[in-house]
Amino acid sequence: MKLSIIIPVYNEQDNLKPLLDELNTVRKTINADTEVIFVDDGSTDSTNSILKEFAANNKSIKLIAFNRNYGQTQAIAAGIANSKGDTIILMDSDLQNDPKDIPALLAQLNNYDVASGWRKNRKDKFFTRILPSNTANFLISFFTGVKLHDYGCTLKAYKKEFLSSISIHGEMHRFLPAYCAWQGARICEVIVNHRARKSGKSKYGLNRIFKVILDLLVVKFLLSYLTKPIYVFGGTAIISFILGAMVYLFVIIRKLFYSGEWLSPLFFVGLILWFLSILCLLMGLLAEVMVRMYFESRGYSVYRIKEKNNI
Repeated sequence: MKLSIIIPVYNEQDNLKPLLDELNTVRKTINADTEVIFVDDGSTDSTNSILKEFAANNKSIKLIAFNRNYGQTQAIAAGIANSKGDTIILMDSDLQNDPKDIPALLAQLNNYDVASGWRKNRKDKFFTRILPSNTANFLISFFTGVKLHDYGCTLKAYKKEFLSSISIHGEMHRFLPAYCAWQGARICEVIVNHRARKSGKSKYGLNRIFKVILDLLVVKFLLSYLTKPIYVFGGTAIISFILGAMVYLFVIIRKLFYSGEWLSPLFFVGLILWFLSILCLLMGLLAEVMVRMYFESRGYSVYRIKEKNNI
């Protein structure tokens, strides 16, 4: 087994050396060819120089440095794209994730494809960290259908085959288990140790719940309708056409039985609804063409084969 441990970093200069010491201790207990990939997300403190020193002293430690701060999702994406392992561990650099939990996560990959960390006993402030996180976990579980207690826990183990074809943007790293489940991945949860932050400042705030809601709309569309966008646009077109027809029916009845006017504001409301119906239908057909071009040009398949017999 080849293992890649990917760690996004942003202004964590005081936590890096203790983290590496803990990682090195754990790596000695893992029977795998292991690389550690630090992704410096445009740090402005001494993080970059410390990571360069790590990489210079140990060839199994890799460094990717961004020219500015792009966000945790982009850092994770860069780490995955440049990893050589067939198994991926993601974790934070703030020492709140415990490297000693890595072997327990890896053990679950014998029977599952994703092992998701669950910070059951979190050491964070309730109103600013735990409450928004619990709300986000409920919303994500409800809309994606993948029930997890802790989507926000970065500490997770993945079989790389389920991450290779995923393109993530925005703040969508927290949805990786849902993306994997969409591909048929088997997912389990592992209770992990969570430690209080000792140094540095948290990069998260209450505003993240709004980002989660917006990203969730995108993820719901991608998971449910990526290969069939006509269902969304075509459904909207049908609803808009029916509403327009109801408006015109009302106008006709009002004219015939109540001496109403033909050219009232309702006449133009119905016309707009019918124009919207045509527009949505055309957008749906265009989206279907674009989806097919996307998958065919990249050689992607909308299905995964578990096994073949006599083929």
